[in-house]
Amino acid sequence: MQALPPFKRVVTGHDAAGQAVVAMAGPTPNIFPLKAVPGTLFHEVWNSATCPAALDNGGDPTDKPLQLSPGSLGSVIRVVDIPPDSLQNQVSAEDAAACFAEIGEAHAGTGKADSRHKLMHRTETLDYGIVTEGEVWLVLDGEDVHLKRGDIVVQRGTNHAWSNRTEQMARMVFILLDGRYAPELAEVLK
Repeated sequence: MQALPPFKRVVTGHDAAGQAVVAMAGPTPNIFPLKAVPGTLFHEVWNSATCPAALDNGGDPTDKPLQLSPGSLGSVIRVVDIPPDSLQNQVSAEDAAACFAEIGEAHAGTGKADSRHKLMHRTETLDYGIVTEGEVWLVLDGEDVHLKRGDIVVQRGTNHAWSNRTEQMARMVFILLDGRYAPELAEVLK
């Protein structure tokens, strides 16, 4: 299994005269390999803590511990390298639970002995997921959806997991927005 190629992140800003400039460019500096799920890499590209987002010349907001979901009214963009299930299947139920603690949200993991996938999880976020390399399967409570490069998932706070049923690495870009369940759905999900 071959690692996926690096990518370049370009962040713009303004100079003292208000002219557009490149503020940062190069490889994404904050990459988090998950200990609990070997081969999984989180490349933290950028995040915002508020909406509307502050448009300033501030530093890199990804220079902090990995957090699965954005904060209240925040957003996250990240790239995730997803290893083949042949590696993920070696993950124990304890490691699957530890995975979500490792990324700052132990409560997000919903996997149980009878779950369709060990890494099932749910976050109260609106997620846009774009497959950029390889193939993955979106695993939901009652169905799977096969996705190939260029396919896009709009994930609206549902219980799900990502399954790579090939022997090649897969890569997805995720944009997560803080969300709130509609009251009638929140009641059902209790």
